[in-house]
Formats: sequence, structure tokens, C-alpha cells
Amino acid sequence: MKKNLGVHPYVFPMPILMIATYDEDGKVDVMNMAWGGICDDNMVALNISEDHQTADNIKKRRAFTLSIADVDHLEESDYFGTVSGRNVADKFERTGMKAVKSNSVDAPIILDYPLTLECSVVELEHTTYGGFRVIGEIINVIADEEVLDKDGHVDPTKLNAFVFDQFQNGYYKIGEKVGTAWQSGRKFIKKN
Repeated sequence: MKKNLGVHPYVFPMPILMIATYDEDGKVDVMNMAWGGICDDNMVALNISEDHQTADNIKKRRAFTLSIADVDHLEESDYFGTVSGRNVADKFERTGMKAVKSNSVDAPIILDYPLTLECSVVELEHTTYGGFRVIGEIINVIADEEVLDKDGHVDPTKLNAFVFDQFQNGYYKIGEKVGTAWQSGRKFIKKN
């Protein structure tokens, strides 16, 4: 039997995306967010509150990097979603993580994360419900060699990524392959 739960943002899994930007002084700022993702082959969409330091940085620099959080850096990643760069001047430095400037966009690459999308802002939207949406074009993707398979493709089982649980505010490690896209359901295709 099904039970009505009311209105909640219940979607699972939610990615843990690490948005890295430079502020007006060139200081690294990182924000943890789950309200975004891929919206086209070469595009990402981020839904963030406009009161975040990251929103200001994106408006000024028109660039950001988007990294996939991994279990090895869960505590740092959670911290980036807990503390605002507006209130803690040394937010990034406190974690001990390292960053370098991207060669593709005006944003930092956090070296500790295994996979990073370098993005240029294409559009900034102020939606009718009061939200702020950033549409970014993926200019380049960089990955640690350790997360690549023998053919040079990202192997999700090596990413050691985790996702956010909207139901109980938990984090869950992902990685086990349980099927193959566009193949696992082929038995339901009618043969003529």
C-alpha cells in the first residue's frame, strides 16, 4: 500500500557536486551542492541560492569548475556545504586541500578530487520562483589516471563517489554496476 508523504524534495540519488570558483581577490572558494547536474551533452545546470559567495564569484568570473566528491574527501566536502566563504575567510585553506588554476577557464581545479569539469557560464537565470540557475558549458574534463579504465574512459567504480540522501540527510557510496544502459531492458522490445 502507498502512503502520501506530502511535498518534499525526494529524489535519490542526488549528486554531491563541488563548485570551485575564485572570488574578486583570486581566493579559492568551494561550495558543496546537490541541486544540479548534466542538462545536455556539453552543459550543466546549477540551482543555487543567490546569497552564496559562489553565486557572486560566478557572476563576476563567468566560470567555475565542478568536481565529483569522493569518499576519501567526504569530511572536507561536507564542510564546504556547511560553512560560507562569506563568514570564514580561510574556508578552503582549513581543509588542507590543494588547488591550481584551470588552463581552460577562470576557476580553480581542486587537485584532491578525481574528476573535474571545467565550465564557462553560458547563461544566468533568475526564475519566477526566486531561484538562481547557472547554465555552464563544459569546456574540458580532467581526471586522475587512477580513475580511468584501460581504454582511457572514466570507470565509475574507481571514482569512489558518494551521493546525498534527501530522506535522512545521509551520504552513500556508489559504484556497483547492476545493469547496462540501453541493454538491460531489451527483452521488452517487441520483435516484428
